[in-house]
Amino acid sequence: MYSIQGLRTVSNSLPKGLKKILKKGGHNYNTIIENWSNLVGKKISDACYPKSVKTNKELKDGVLILNVFHGDQVLVEYSKKEIIDKINVFFGYQFIKEIRLVLIKEKMKKVSKYNFSKVEKNKFQNKIDKINDSNLKQNLTNLINVFNKKK
Repeated sequence: MYSIQGLRTVSNSLPKGLKKILKKGGHNYNTIIENWSNLVGKKISDACYPKSVKTNKELKDGVLILNVFHGDQVLVEYSKKEIIDKINVFFGYQFIKEIRLVLIKEKMKKVSKYNFSKVEKNKFQNKIDKINDSNLKQNLTNLINVFNKKK
């Protein structure tokens, strides 16, 4: 670890905490989480989600630990090979060698914070109609339409 003319190596420039995460393959775990439903499909992603990844120093032959919802463990058990193949194809090398399942009892409930009734939607539309600025009125109407489509 020496420098030439005041230049530092890249590994010396990184913060200590980030170095540890990169050495443990944290960026690969993050990539799996971000692309989970695209990697394994909707059916399997609704049944389980990644808890952690344990790999060796070369970031190969890792163990993916999945939290599986009670009742869906058979589906995930039979899909292990398929999940491993899809993840390894995504990374381009044998990143995952084994999958371990951890059974959890309850599914996490998706809570919708904003569930507006028709009366509330009409109330918003009436307030928008009272706005004099046509550009602002159009933008708010577009926002409501996008919000309604997302529901």
